[in-house]
This record gives sequence, structure tokens and C-alpha cells, in this order.
Amino acid sequence: MTADGEQTGVDHVFLSLERELAVFLRRARASSGELAREVHPDLEPAAYGLLVRLADAGAQRATELAAFFGVGKATMSRQLHVLEKLGLVAREPDPADGRAVLVRITDEGRERFTRVRTARRARYARRLAAWDPAEVAELARLLHRLNAEQEGEEG
Repeated sequence: MTADGEQTGVDHVFLSLERELAVFLRRARASSGELAREVHPDLEPAAYGLLVRLADAGAQRATELAAFFGVGKATMSRQLHVLEKLGLVAREPDPADGRAVLVRITDEGRERFTRVRTARRARYARRLAAWDPAEVAELARLLHRLNAEQEGEEG
């Protein structure tokens, strides 16, 4: 820190990172709420992420989903119950273990989710139209690295 209280060096870099991530996350939370309502008016914002995971990774056990998102089993159970009630996910026996249950996205859930995801990608493309495609790829790579390292710390 300088004599007049300014951050210097590494401290300044991490302060700047913290500030930008805070703005980004605040906007992402607001956006998730809007996206969730576009999928279904009664869908909670956190449930949109569950649909993303199920659409991308396929059917999973509720415990796997809870671990992936870093939430408790009770929270995951409650969120999945709402999704199931809305007809967006379904539970089915795990073919590898008859005692276990898998959660999968339903056809209706996939159709609703895909429509919203397509519109979201179009918004990203419009917002980042002035960026070089290599910059977009680099941002995606760095965010993936950050997420993977955070997942490693929590696991």
C-alpha cells in the first residue's frame, strides 16, 4: 500500500479481480432469475443451473448434483422436487444400481430449456460481437480454469 492508502502490485490486481467478479456475479444472479422465468414462470433461479447441468451431463443422481453445486442434499431434494412437479425433470431407476435413482431432464424440460439457452447464446453473441473470437475463447478457457480449480478445492 502506498503512503496515501492506494493498493499496489498484487493487492491491486486481486482487488480489481474481486470488484469485477462481484459485478459479474450480481448480474449473473439477476440474469438467472430472468432465464428461469422464461423456462417456466414458477421456476426458481437456482433451478436453471440444474437444467444446464442435466442437459449437458445427462442423467445423474441427486447426490452427484448436490456435490457438483456445493449444496446440501436437502436443498437439492427440494429443488428437484419443484422441477419434477413442473414436469421439467423425471426420476428413473439407475440401470447400473437398481437401488439408486437418476434424475433426467424431460422432453418438455429440454425443449423449454433449449429455447431459452439459444436465446441466451444469441445475447452473448450480440454483446461480444466487437470481441475477437480468440478473446472470447480465451475468456471461456480462463473461466473454465477458475471453475475447475475451485471445484478441486471443494472436492
